[in-house]
Amino acid sequence: MQFFMGLDLGQSNDYTALCILEKTTPQGQQAQPIHHCRHLQRFPLGTKYPAIVAAVQTMLATPDLKGKCELVVDASGVGRPVVDMFTQAGLKPVAVTITGGTRANCENGMWSVPKRILVSTLQVLLQGHRLEIVDVPERATLIKEMLAFQVSITEAANDTYGGRTGTHDDLVLAVALAAWKAEMRRYMAYSF
Repeated sequence: MQFFMGLDLGQSNDYTALCILEKTTPQGQQAQPIHHCRHLQRFPLGTKYPAIVAAVQTMLATPDLKGKCELVVDASGVGRPVVDMFTQAGLKPVAVTITGGTRANCENGMWSVPKRILVSTLQVLLQGHRLEIVDVPERATLIKEMLAFQVSITEAANDTYGGRTGTHDDLVLAVALAAWKAEMRRYMAYSF
């Protein structure tokens, strides 16, 4: 068993969302990993980043997760200084700046991952029945966010991803960050 925690950092009008996926591989040579969503959480609007760092630190210290969970943090926007707070707390986050474009890359320990890759990873898992969202708090909110999530094409022929106007996509991105990291080795082997 291996766990992946995705953390999408919010700002004043966006929730900070957290997801924990458990990756299991069924028996058999051709078996593909299954990802079980074991925890979903949206922190209340206005939750200070030090409180989020402390909450994550407490979760990662539990016997089920200690030494078995990789933390993936959205470093976009205000994220980089907050990622530094996680590093100072000794949590060794994988920092991901969500970008446009078509290729993921890592430079100086900082990942740049196009939103299309995060979304397509999540889509592949859902369509392949390889993501199980058990009955956890915020499950209904995640489903609502997924139903409102869409791709749009701009006049310049660029694709954009996100929730419809007036909706949030924080839980979707938290799950996508965890799923991307859980599938990264498989994805990178085939894509780059």
